[in-house]
Amino acid sequence: MNRRRLLKSLGPSIGAAVISTEALAKLGENKYSYSIPPNPEHKPLNKAVTAITIGAGSRGTVYGNYAAKFPEQLDIIGVAEPNQFRNDKYAKQHNIKDENRFNTWEDVFKRPKFADAVIISTPDNLHYAPCMKALAMGYDILLEKPIAPTEKECRDILKLAKKNNRIVAVCHVLRYAPYFVKMRELIQQGAIGDIVSVQHFEPIEHLHMAHSYVRGNWHNSKETTPIILAKSCHDLDIMRWVVGKPSLKVAAMGDLKWFRKENAPAGSTARCTDGCKVERECPYSAIKHYYEDRRRLAVLDLPADKTKHPEVIMEKLKTTNYGRCVYRMENDQPDHYVASIQFAESVTASFSMEAFTSYHGRRTRIMGTMGDMVGDMTELVVTDFRTRKELKLVPKAEDVDGYKNSGHGGGDWLLVRDFVQAVGQQNPKLLTSTIDESIEAHLMGFMAEESRKKGKIMDINMSV
Repeated sequence: MNRRRLLKSLGPSIGAAVISTEALAKLGENKYSYSIPPNPEHKPLNKAVTAITIGAGSRGTVYGNYAAKFPEQLDIIGVAEPNQFRNDKYAKQHNIKDENRFNTWEDVFKRPKFADAVIISTPDNLHYAPCMKALAMGYDILLEKPIAPTEKECRDILKLAKKNNRIVAVCHVLRYAPYFVKMRELIQQGAIGDIVSVQHFEPIEHLHMAHSYVRGNWHNSKETTPIILAKSCHDLDIMRWVVGKPSLKVAAMGDLKWFRKENAPAGSTARCTDGCKVERECPYSAIKHYYEDRRRLAVLDLPADKTKHPEVIMEKLKTTNYGRCVYRMENDQPDHYVASIQFAESVTASFSMEAFTSYHGRRTRIMGTMGDMVGDMTELVVTDFRTRKELKLVPKAEDVDGYKNSGHGGGDWLLVRDFVQAVGQQNPKLLTSTIDESIEAHLMGFMAEESRKKGKIMDINMSV
């Protein structure tokens, strides 16, 4: 196989040529970059898909940004958001008419159906009710993960989606990232023989943990969802997708070890802004993170030119959870979590979610009978056992039409692109993360949490 033919087969595409371990062995130690080619099943649309965004926070903005770049494909014509700053900002970006701006999701559905689809990017505990109402009214749905906070609610959504023949795309965006697309494709093509086991690691990064799961919106599992779903249902899903076999059992352990009141240093105060004596040496200082380093400021709803408003940032730290001491929050999410999963045909997987890292980005090791894979989302190394030769694959950091990485390795916008095509063509097969495909990861998560709390191995029951 010459280099040109091999590179063509390396492209993740429908019906790609099989890449055997023999073909990989002939390459020697070579390194190739690749990107996702156009899907031949995508078609020009007669008109843009129209959508209403319910929840104009971070995730709603990410998906809305696709519409701003590609208005001929996706047109956001309505928004529901109780935060006036976010509502105004979102409406301005998408030129939304006043009559299509709403404070609550309930207000949207008081009107007859007036768009093709609904984007649900509300807090976790507000996914179920608007999703069920949207399905009842005939909308297709782009649903931010997790699907819903309970197993029953997830199953209810699946049942109603099937009954009303509607498209529900779950935002398991890693399925669309070129890195994981290539990983799965190679496994399916037998590049490392039969898959035997998987080790998957999600380093949250210590400041991300403090921001989102100690101070932030997901700090209390009772008010949102357990961290295994809020953060890691992506990872459970990608393991299931890559393995390609049903999950059977799970055993999990984990706890909240560090971000507790008893670990608060002497001299610390309720807020970092209250004259805390150890603030300068604390790695979780809100003053350092938000005020000095200007990181993760979107949650503070600042004016557009945020760098010129330091006094506004400081005021937010004095009045919101983002300025509170990480040891004195009402948080209960585990800061470390491990799960062992049994899949069909004797395939095993181990998953580890860790708060205390200086880095982020998933790490994965996949062991097969004829080779293995090791990757960190920036590079995937495939090794052939018989020759001990390596192939290094580097996904390009662009996702849609040359626009640089929208997030999750390019998966965010690639998901939206496929959703637009699925709705426009009324063909859910253009998506890999429909609710039918995505619900299993949630059941894995619910059972992992049961296992963690009860200390038992839990069966994963996919029957509806």
